[in-house]
Amino acid sequence: MQDFLLIFRREHTGPQSVLSPEQLQAMMKPWQDWLGSIAAQNKLVAAGNRLAHEGNVIRPNNVITNGPYVEIKEAIGGYSIIKAESLEEATELSKGCPILMVGGSVEVRTIIAM
Repeated sequence: MQDFLLIFRREHTGPQSVLSPEQLQAMMKPWQDWLGSIAAQNKLVAAGNRLAHEGNVIRPNNVITNGPYVEIKEAIGGYSIIKAESLEEATELSKGCPILMVGGSVEVRTIIAM
């Protein structure tokens, strides 16, 4: 088994970017169900972690910019780490991610141990 990073992205500008408290609450159950199904297969390493909107980016020569999303309209909203036999299996597990229901995407990357 290998570890895979699932990166959850969605637009951070435009009409779909801001969810109401009711919409956020409605999204909790599908996320719990999806992550629970992966955990039930003993393939969940780290549950879904959300990222704050604010942050900094450090570039060469110590240039610091506010907010990690200055140049893109798509934001990383969070991540999970799962175990799978292959990239194909990890991709298949990702197809049930609730972020896909709100126009987001899941990037699946193999984690290579240092």
